[in-house]
Amino acid sequence: MKTATSNFKRFGSVAAIAIAGTMLFSACASNEGTTPSDSESESTLSGTLDGSGASSQSAASDAWIAAFQTANPDVTINYSPDGSGAGREAFIAGGVAYAGSDSSLSDDEIAGGFAACVPDTGYIEVPAYISPIAVIFNVEGVDELNVDAATLAHIFRGEITTWDDAALVALNPDVTLPSAPITAVHRSDDSGTTKNFTDYLGKVAPDVWVDPAADPFPAAYGGEAAAKTAGVVDAVTNGSNTIGYADASAAGDLGVAKLKVGDEFVSYSPEAAAAVVDGSPLVEGREATDLAIKLDRNTEDPSQYPLVLVSYLIACQEYEDAEQAALVHGYLSYVTSEEGQAEAASAAGAAPLSAELSAEVATALESIKL
Repeated sequence: MKTATSNFKRFGSVAAIAIAGTMLFSACASNEGTTPSDSESESTLSGTLDGSGASSQSAASDAWIAAFQTANPDVTINYSPDGSGAGREAFIAGGVAYAGSDSSLSDDEIAGGFAACVPDTGYIEVPAYISPIAVIFNVEGVDELNVDAATLAHIFRGEITTWDDAALVALNPDVTLPSAPITAVHRSDDSGTTKNFTDYLGKVAPDVWVDPAADPFPAAYGGEAAAKTAGVVDAVTNGSNTIGYADASAAGDLGVAKLKVGDEFVSYSPEAAAAVVDGSPLVEGREATDLAIKLDRNTEDPSQYPLVLVSYLIACQEYEDAEQAALVHGYLSYVTSEEGQAEAASAAGAAPLSAELSAEVATALESIKL
């Protein structure tokens, strides 16, 4: 079975993680354009490129923006962080030239075609950003919290409603949990982060979380809804006795729960997130230019953190406008290059693509007709 490639670079500490809340791509690129390290050649790129999608990558994208727009001063890339579902919808409808998404394209979306692309030509879907999802909390008097998938599932289903519930007490014998109601905060918009979170719950606690993984959070379970990564973080921060989920970079000073993996409780880290991706297969039956990964959530190896997201960039193999093709090719090539991944790791604590996976991505991007 073909797997996502290995040898992710080790770097940083947990304290280095600071990735997204809202996402703004504003970068510059092209096959003929310059990269930030290419100081001797002069960029020949110009024009505007519009994208939309996941709100999970803002710290990384800020670094990409600063470096790439400096290198290519006549290019502007506008990225609207409307959420993964909205980004895919905009790309499918032809409203933007590329999309960012924390969940890969569905078979139905692929079968429906893409108005952004030349008719009867292919598409590209490549991983660009790997990050843990943090379970964030704000509970008076509580600095540390252990959870397992089943308990999380019961909380977000509205079935565990107080912090001193017996299940939470059993997982946290050394913590005094208050007799206070739990406010569980979820995304109100269609979110790839939600799909990854519910995929984790469904894979690891299938007897409790019986709903299929999906971008929208199940409305029947109640709780507090907030838009985008920043909205969830704000609701958890400004609420009382709250819990939520968000890209780890956005956790800030909030409490972050440890997840039970095997017999241990594990903190998130880029290395632990990368290890899960490393051992996961690609989705079967896709085109060679579609590098969607089927994440293995059921690890019992405490060196791995199974609540992880892979954020993709989705684009066309052929555009009507040659300028758009050059911009898409150059920008996506930079983001997924060793240099672009190093920027994301430094600025956002993201786990870089391995050398092997980066090479596969580069091959997919070379299929863009320039």
